[in-house]
Amino acid sequence: QRLKAAVHYTVGCLCQDVAEDKDLQFSKQTIAAISEITFRQCGTEVCYFLILCRHAKRSTVTTEDVKFLARRSNSLLKYITQKSEELASSNMEQKEKKKKSSAAKGRKTFGQQEAAVTESEDSNMA
Repeated sequence: QRLKAAVHYTVGCLCQDVAEDKDLQFSKQTIAAISEITFRQCGTEVCYFLILCRHAKRSTVTTEDVKFLARRSNSLLKYITQKSEELASSNMEQKEKKKKSSAAKGRKTFGQQEAAVTESEDSNMA
């Protein structure tokens, strides 16, 4: 029920944006109908994802599954591909940052290494 309400809210916001942009108005019934269609279509797509995963003997829906189902709409496929590539490059950048920061933490500067050696020698002499 909460999910359905969230879909209805989102559709309402999108309709409001379109209405302002195109100087139109959407009735409450129209927004409700679009929301219901959207909710049902999403349910249908989830079933397709489950079928694809079972067929491929997987338990995880991949980006390729989404692209496969979106292939009937060139504009949707193009949009999903673009977003997928953006997310992939963003993830790569984050991994590189993590790698660099962990490598920097692991490395000591020459001065730090020299001080550690001197401290170690001093404790051995005592």
